[in-house]
Amino acid sequence: MTREIADSLIPILIAPNPILKARARRVSAADADSVRDLVPRMFASMYNAPGIGLAAPQVGIGLRLAVIDLQADDKRDPVVLINPEIVARSPELATREEGCLSIPGQYADITRPARVRVRFEDAGGVRAEIEAEGLLAACLQHEIDHLDGVLFIDHLSALKRNMLMRKLAKEQRLKAEKAL
Repeated sequence: MTREIADSLIPILIAPNPILKARARRVSAADADSVRDLVPRMFASMYNAPGIGLAAPQVGIGLRLAVIDLQADDKRDPVVLINPEIVARSPELATREEGCLSIPGQYADITRPARVRVRFEDAGGVRAEIEAEGLLAACLQHEIDHLDGVLFIDHLSALKRNMLMRKLAKEQRLKAEKAL
């Protein structure tokens, strides 16, 4: 990793950080400069993690902004979502295993609508819509959940959620002890 990339990385918050549970505010024209600076840093942090999606609240920024890159066929295809909103959901559901950069090493099967249509603004401020199914649909819903203060574990039963959070806390504690 080059020094320039390392300098641009933003630490990703780990649950149960309260910022992850707060609803992000809409991006306005006044945020244009900070968003322009933030987007490449979010991509750098996401790729470094590595992950396929990252929402601004995960890096401590309470803006309705997310970046996604499924990296299909090992090719980068970055997508910037500013003020995304789900405008249509299929009645059919799909279950897939999900993880999260803010809940490292923890995975669970999550059931969500199989297809969604999302309206957003791109990095240039152009309004756009994307229809998605499969992994992209799950990723879009996961990142938009982050903007609403919802983590994937919030879709689980309290018992399963508490088990995952206890396991995460233990792993984080062991990691901190090793760092000493």
